[in-house]
Amino acid sequence: MNIRPLSFLAVAATASCLALAACSSSSSTSSTPPASPTSSASSPSASASAASTSASPSAAASGSDSNIPANLTGAAKTVATNWVTFFDATTPTAKRVSLLENGSSFSAVLAGQATSAQGKETSAQVTAVTVAGSKATVTWNLLLSNIPVLKGQKGQAILTKGVWQVSQSSFCGLLAMQPPVPGACKA
Repeated sequence: MNIRPLSFLAVAATASCLALAACSSSSSTSSTPPASPTSSASSPSASASAASTSASPSAAASGSDSNIPANLTGAAKTVATNWVTFFDATTPTAKRVSLLENGSSFSAVLAGQATSAQGKETSAQVTAVTVAGSKATVTWNLLLSNIPVLKGQKGQAILTKGVWQVSQSSFCGLLAMQPPVPGACKA
């Protein structure tokens, strides 16, 4: 994960928010059935080919897709959509669990983020996606109150049973910025 020195306080606040949510969450699980995740509609041969698209934040689509480049299509757009949905504080925890590799191991962390004041202000803006087979590299910005606090981050998404998910290593990389790191990241 590429971390550039920006504002130490902003980065510390965001990392603290993520880690604090991880530490303060309970171990209870949601009884709500998971929402169906957005899946890739591309064929196996289409997802096996490499796709790369990038855009500046000003080239992003308007409306609810403002954090996704307007020029993304196919699997790259699905990756970006799922990435932004995962980091959207308004996304229900069950849906976020379904969009994270080994998400059930992070249910308590994600539930804690959903109730954290700072967690509710955290979101993501995707600037580029490169898809190669069942893996994708995502270039993105971590936002706090819609202000970038970590710019140009590189993360990984993986295709699992037809669903593009944020990789566990990408999520744990964020959580590791402010110890203690949840046990699920150590496994």
